[in-house]
This record gives sequence, C-alpha cells and structure tokens, in this order.
Amino acid sequence: QVQLVESGGGLVQPGGSLRLSCAASGGLPGATTMGWFRQAPGKQRELVATITSGGTIDYGTSVEDRFTISRDNRKNTIYLQMNSLKPEDTAVYYCKARRAVTPVFTAWGQGTQVTVSA
Repeated sequence: QVQLVESGGGLVQPGGSLRLSCAASGGLPGATTMGWFRQAPGKQRELVATITSGGTIDYGTSVEDRFTISRDNRKNTIYLQMNSLKPEDTAVYYCKARRAVTPVFTAWGQGTQVTVSA
C-alpha cells in the first residue's frame, strides 16, 4: 500500500520561500501521477500542481510562475518550491498520488501546514 509523507511546511513572511517534499513508500508503481493540492479554512481543496512519471506538469492558475514542482523518480519523491509567497497561499498542503491504469489507486498524505504571515 502506497503511503505519502509530506514535510517542509511552516511559517514564512510574505515574499518568502518554502520547499515542500513528499516521499512515497510501499512500492510506487510506474505511470503514477503525483501532485500537490491545498485547502484553506472554509474553502474547497484546490489543485496546486501535478507531475506525471514522464515529467508532464500542470499548475493551478493561482500559483503559476511562483511555484515549481519537480520529481525524483529514483527516490519516489516530489518537491514543491514555493517563491514569492502571499498570505492567500496559507493552507494545508496535501500530497497526492494517483494511478489511472491497473492497478488503479489514489493515495493522500496527511498534509503539512503552510502559513504566510508577517
């Protein structure tokens, strides 16, 4: 069973940077898309960025040009470099792994808090 563990969240001032990591364990099969989603209090969970095993990337419109997702397939780990952070980026950030072909599965991490505040 795939398990995801996020790290790297914390408190940062507006304009600052943070780097999140998400490590997958339990045998991550090929052709698995991984990504980041976030959920602020009182709001729906939204897409931040996804990356396929082949490196195709998709960003949410609110973070494009400020955030960069990357992936190390040897380590089964993805990263999210967040620059020029804004207070509206404050949320719990969740890692997700999804495979759309057999064996189909979806896994979520426990989430890591990112707070942008002066």
